[in-house]
Amino acid sequence: MNQRAKDGIKQFLQALSVDTEAPELEKTPSRVTELYGELFSGVGMDTKSAWGDTFTADYKGLVALSGIPFYSMCEHHLLPFFGTVDIVYQPKDGCVAGLSKFQDVVNILSRRPQLQERLTSELADAIMDDLSAHGVFVRITSTQLCMLIKGTMQQDSKVITLESRGVLDETGTFRDEALAMLGGGQADV
Repeated sequence: MNQRAKDGIKQFLQALSVDTEAPELEKTPSRVTELYGELFSGVGMDTKSAWGDTFTADYKGLVALSGIPFYSMCEHHLLPFFGTVDIVYQPKDGCVAGLSKFQDVVNILSRRPQLQERLTSELADAIMDDLSAHGVFVRITSTQLCMLIKGTMQQDSKVITLESRGVLDETGTFRDEALAMLGGGQADV
């Protein structure tokens, strides 16, 4: 385990006058280091390797994945934000990815200090670039603990971000279909 991280957590707690010698806190630096190692496991990882083999299908329509769960850490306060990702994409030349690979890519990009806005944009870019898609629409709905704890949001407030690229970035049939596939129209985004 990363000794520098454990020492840093202990020093951080001591700087806040926390008694790190108390029996219930003795192993806290190790626990926090292990947890943050998991939460930041996407640091330095590239999404290209996550897709694995793609498949060719005689399909020219849209593919929608809804309710993909994620957990991330706000880079401003190092507190969690979590929620769901909805993705609609149009494959190029019938090149489709395995559906479980989208969860893998979400995990890579969310398991690092992150902003929701950047996460949304990075997901859209990864799908467009890595899969050479004709278009993509990404919507993330989250609860941001840093805002809830600081008291600036009501407990049931959500943050919603949207990014679109290619044929789904244009007003028209494909964008309307993408919105309908996710269960709503313009007012719902």
